Amino acid sequence: MKDKLTIIKVGGKIVEEPGSLDNLLRDFATIDGFKLLVHGGGRSATKLAGEMGVETRMVDGRRITDDAMLRIVTMVYGGLVNKTVVAGLQSLGLDAIGLTGADLNIIRSHKRPVKEIDYGWVGDVDEVNAGMIAGLLKIGAVPVIAPLTHDKSGHLLNTNADTMAGETAKAMAELFDVTLVYCFEKPGVLMDENDDSSVIPVIDRKSFSDLVASGVVNGGMIPKIENSLKAVDAGVSEVIITKADSIGDLSAGTHVVASM
Repeated sequence: MKDKLTIIKVGGKIVEEPGSLDNLLRDFATIDGFKLLVHGGGRSATKLAGEMGVETRMVDGRRITDDAMLRIVTMVYGGLVNKTVVAGLQSLGLDAIGLTGADLNIIRSHKRPVKEIDYGWVGDVDEVNAGMIAGLLKIGAVPVIAPLTHDKSGHLLNTNADTMAGETAKAMAELFDVTLVYCFEKPGVLMDENDDSSVIPVIDRKSFSDLVASGVVNGGMIPKIENSLKAVDAGVSEVIITKADSIGDLSAGTHVVASM
């Protein structure tokens, strides 16, 4: 029987504000078994860029990462935000270790090819070193992973945190019973986007198709659930989509599973 591993992905807004960060870390500390946290930090990067006179350019919500912006996101994601989270977890008695994908070669990527848009130093994940991460977990460490990877040729790459969490969950599923939790601003996938009490408790591939066809699931939620289903297909036990303040009770939210 595999040991349980819970992977929590949280956006920058949550970890960048002291109140929401404190609540998140307290809830995270209560999760039983092995655990790992992947975080963002985009708002802080944009703020620092402005203070340093570096233009922030976004295309469809994706940050264009030139040389100057790469320096900023490295400082913010791998430095300020990551170490603030680590220090907070240490205060709660967890032996947290802050990492980027370059540390211990845990996540290797390639620079996204230039097509219609040149995203610059943005990475698409190629490989997750599950054995190395498992080794850290087994000695009692709690990895806190910033959204940066590397190409093993000396280049850091700005990498989408959702993607990093998903690819990490898939790789770790060979060694652990993995639950992946995506935290966002709603309590789950909603039947009515204006009614936060209308959470859909369980979604599998068939019900997902029906929800898309009926228009209940639309826009950016479609790729989020598609990626969740791919994770389940790759061996992740379940993916939970919920609010950050609900991670202390993982029975809440929307559970994406292989079948009902």
